[in-house]
Amino acid sequence: MNARRAMLVGTLLIVVGIVIGALGSHALQAVLSAAQLHALDTAVHYQLFNALGLFAIGLLAQSRADAWLPRIAWMLAIGVVCFSGGIYVMLAGAPPPLGFITPVGGVLMILAWATLAWRLTKISTIA
Repeated sequence: MNARRAMLVGTLLIVVGIVIGALGSHALQAVLSAAQLHALDTAVHYQLFNALGLFAIGLLAQSRADAWLPRIAWMLAIGVVCFSGGIYVMLAGAPPPLGFITPVGGVLMILAWATLAWRLTKISTIA
C-alpha cells in the first residue's frame, strides 16, 4: 500500500468509525444489550486508534523509503477490517463461525505494530 492510499484508507476508516460510534451511542442504545454496546465500543475504539496509526504510517512512508511500510500498512488495514468488522457483523446477527475472523484481525494488528517497532529501529532518522 503506498503512502497516499494508507492515508486515504486510514481517513475512511476514521469516518466509518465515527459514524458507527455515533449510531451506537444514539440509535442502538435501545436495541443492544450492555455487553453488546461494550463490544461495539471496543470495536470502534480499536478501529479509530489503528486508523489513525495507519494514517501516521502513510505520513512516515512519504518521508522514508522502507519496503516494510507498505506491508505494515496492509497488515494494519486488514487487521482493523477483520477485528472491528468481525465484531460489527457478529452484532448484526452473522453466524457464529464468522466470529473467528475477529482474533485474526487482532493478531494482524499486533503484528503490524510489532513490525513497525522493529522497522523504526532500522530507520536511522525520523523527521
